[in-house]
Amino acid sequence: MAQSLESIPNNVDLSSDRRLQRALEQWQPNFLSWWKEVGPEGFQAHDIYLRTAISVEANGWAHFDYVKMPDYRWGIFLEPHDGERTIGFGDAMGEKVWTDVPGEHRNALRRIIVTQADTEPASVEQQRLLGKTCPSMYDLRNLFQVNVEEGRHLWAMVYLLHRFFGRDGREEADELLQRRSGSSDKPRILNAFNEPIDDWLSFFMFAMFTDRDGKYQLAALAQSGFDPLARTTRFMLTEEAHHLFVGETGVDRVVQRCAELMAAGKDPAREGAVPFALIQKYINLWFPLSLDLFGGEVSSNAADFFASGLKGRFREDTLEEHKAMGQTYRLEVPENGKLVAQEVPLRNAMNEVLRDEYVKDCQRAVDRWNKTLAKAGVTGMTLKLPNRRFHRGVGPNSGLFFDPDGKWLSAADYKSQEATFLPTAEDRVFVRSLMHPVTEPGKVASWIAQPNKGIDGKPLDFEYVKPPQA
Repeated sequence: MAQSLESIPNNVDLSSDRRLQRALEQWQPNFLSWWKEVGPEGFQAHDIYLRTAISVEANGWAHFDYVKMPDYRWGIFLEPHDGERTIGFGDAMGEKVWTDVPGEHRNALRRIIVTQADTEPASVEQQRLLGKTCPSMYDLRNLFQVNVEEGRHLWAMVYLLHRFFGRDGREEADELLQRRSGSSDKPRILNAFNEPIDDWLSFFMFAMFTDRDGKYQLAALAQSGFDPLARTTRFMLTEEAHHLFVGETGVDRVVQRCAELMAAGKDPAREGAVPFALIQKYINLWFPLSLDLFGGEVSSNAADFFASGLKGRFREDTLEEHKAMGQTYRLEVPENGKLVAQEVPLRNAMNEVLRDEYVKDCQRAVDRWNKTLAKAGVTGMTLKLPNRRFHRGVGPNSGLFFDPDGKWLSAADYKSQEATFLPTAEDRVFVRSLMHPVTEPGKVASWIAQPNKGIDGKPLDFEYVKPPQA
């Protein structure tokens, strides 16, 4: 059970390790300073109806109540230890999972944990100003729920760094609070987490596509032979599901509003909504950015992580074969001006194997959005994911030019059509012009449809965010 009276709620018996507890208690004020400096601006004193994890049990991990965000009970929670668990893949398959860091895997595990940890504060920084232009109080609360859970996920990773990596881990934990999203001096590690998110359409796309990458990375780490990491990420996945819900349903509501206006013979842009073509452009931007987060299509690091038992495949424990030896993966790669089929060892294609599962999940969401279009009476128009070669910054297609259908273009042809593929500066200005805050309970902005239902069984006109008392 969580020890709720402690300054750091946890189920890892933190009080029994006084040195570790003191180290984390010294990190805590630095975290709060970071939160107040670059966390949600203008809402630190508001009472927010938030879900807080107070234990990993079914009746404890989703406790709802009003709380001021700086007082949120960020904690450290791992799924209960299973003493029978063994490594389920790679060369160490069948061996007992590691409860401490094997020396030969120390650097790789630290790199994996730091890279994952860095994404958590980055997204809070990216979204810090969005509260001022929220489309509804419902959305405002959901934004803050995502933010505080990203903060808790940072705590989860920092615990691992402090507990298992000594001085190096403590230094890495400090660095996590010193980097800044979009900074020219100390940017965040991964490119997608340096992108500006200064409108809610971008936020919904980020939560839909970029947070979904997080789901697949966490799911792969949930199979890890390093048991504390696996147990940590399994619990993080229970919270991550809400972030994906916010993104997928948020885009769906933008699509619904656009479709309703189109079906009525109106121009969405003239009616203060996001037009169909612009929704597609934002998909074209955020989907490739998120594809890049998986890494290169062919990767020796991915092969090593799998072979060593550090990082498995999506739902590895449900697969029939867990060695990935003697198998290949078919890729199309650019070579001498054309695409050539190539067979690569399956272990070297583990990034692409994980990306396959991600793309299928994204396609399911796009199919849902297209059903929303059809239900509203819009025919002959469908949203789609761009080809995986389009607008890539990582892998063999990086630096080359393809259209969203995957057709290879010259640099000049691409440049002449780029404004039809991706949001222009003018497009971004237009979207930002729609971002007028709506905070009256039950009301929504003109560019988005109402949500289907409220939060925690509450009505849509519930006061999910309360301003400070005078």
